[in-house]
Amino acid sequence: MTFTPHGKHLIAGAWVAGAESFTSTPTTGEGQSFSKGTPALVDQAVQAAEDAFWTYGYTTREERAAFLETIAAEIEARADLITPTAMAESGLPEARLVGERERTTGQLKLFADHIRKGDYLDRRHDEALPNRAPLPRPDLRLMQRPIGPVAVFGASNFPLAFSVAGGDTASALAAGCPVVVKGHEAHPATSEIVADAFKAAIETCGLPAGVFSMVHGGAHKVGAALVQHHLINAVGFTGSLAGGRALFDLCAKRVNPIPFFGELGSVNPMFLLPEALSARGEELGKGWAGSLAMGAGQFCTNPGIVVVIEGAEEEAFTKAALAALTATGSQVMLTEGIASAYVKGGAKIKTQPGVQELLTQMCDRREAKPFLFKVKAEDWLTNETLSEEVFGPLGLIVTVKDAAQMIEVAKSFEGQLTATLHMDEADMALAGQLMPILERKAGRVMANGFPTGVEVCDSMVHGGPYPASTNFGATSVGTMAIRRFLRPVCYQNIPSAVLPLDLV
Repeated sequence: MTFTPHGKHLIAGAWVAGAESFTSTPTTGEGQSFSKGTPALVDQAVQAAEDAFWTYGYTTREERAAFLETIAAEIEARADLITPTAMAESGLPEARLVGERERTTGQLKLFADHIRKGDYLDRRHDEALPNRAPLPRPDLRLMQRPIGPVAVFGASNFPLAFSVAGGDTASALAAGCPVVVKGHEAHPATSEIVADAFKAAIETCGLPAGVFSMVHGGAHKVGAALVQHHLINAVGFTGSLAGGRALFDLCAKRVNPIPFFGELGSVNPMFLLPEALSARGEELGKGWAGSLAMGAGQFCTNPGIVVVIEGAEEEAFTKAALAALTATGSQVMLTEGIASAYVKGGAKIKTQPGVQELLTQMCDRREAKPFLFKVKAEDWLTNETLSEEVFGPLGLIVTVKDAAQMIEVAKSFEGQLTATLHMDEADMALAGQLMPILERKAGRVMANGFPTGVEVCDSMVHGGPYPASTNFGATSVGTMAIRRFLRPVCYQNIPSAVLPLDLV
């Protein structure tokens, strides 16, 4: 089904055009014209969000749960528009986008179920002790409360699950916070369709129009205006280290600094322990290659680095990975800019001291082919450039002399989203030495698998120490993500008649 966008912003229930426009750059078909965002449009959207908060922030959990479920239903009702539009804009295959849409709607439904239960409110009550000596104790109650309007930046690599209706938006709405989304220029037509689903859900549920607004991208000043607006209380972001750090600094420099929940960069190291490597080195090589090249490597959990003890088993692993990556064809990347950055990143790694080039290939303007390099631990440990994320199907094998040097390399990593141990029963002693290191480095530690893909559930953590994310105590996936947009409030001797309903 063909979709012709009108190219407008959604602000407080109205489609609003701007004075300037940009043209989209889909992988197939002609580009379309979209209004550029401006600081003035951002201000309109945020003001509407603040007005809406005085109603939406005090809705019942059932009302918000029904709203989330209605959004999911409206997105599914537009499935025949979303899939072909997102395919054309992103170059992602149909099956991937169908799965991503289902993940997006499933997440909304999961959050609806979660807030109905009420456990996330962390309600506590210390009853009054009027006769306690030497001093009486007042009646004290605690509950989490929504913080107010939240800004969300759509991500390039997930046009649905981390964009307009992604985890940041869903968790903020679940918490009771209106949302203003800055749409990503890589998929503006897809964003427009999803924004229309929000508009319909707001009208169906009878909520204030300012509960959700979307402003299309524009110059950097649009993002800056959004995070610096005095009525914005927190920011959700998934993107590059450079872009995220710039916005993070702006949040910190505000007169009233606010939390910036940014997911910025991760190389997601895998450690191949000796017995596992000996038992199934070739299998691991093939599996790593498949995970590394999946979706042109455009996943935040892409396992870009393998740490392995040098020797015959390592050579068999490398040979298998090289063969599998060599056989991998070209894949379309999300944007020409991402493709260009990938090629530049590969060229930078290639020129670093001690780096052995195993596979480099010519890439067309918007296509990527896998790159593979190898380096000894001695060179890795003295060169921070090698630990920087290259967004795409680039792999680096770090060879160590022994278990002691593997531990040294593990300690050298900065914060990560994931860290993986491939191990067998005889590897448990070494795994036990690595675990305390890896749990300090990563938000998710896993065994005998590949980290690409993130389960949306109660126990998932998608975050980690900087630069994986800017807030090591938070997650952008799973039901704990809602807590980012809440703050604890203590109520002392407050009569039941004026307490929040969830505390009565």
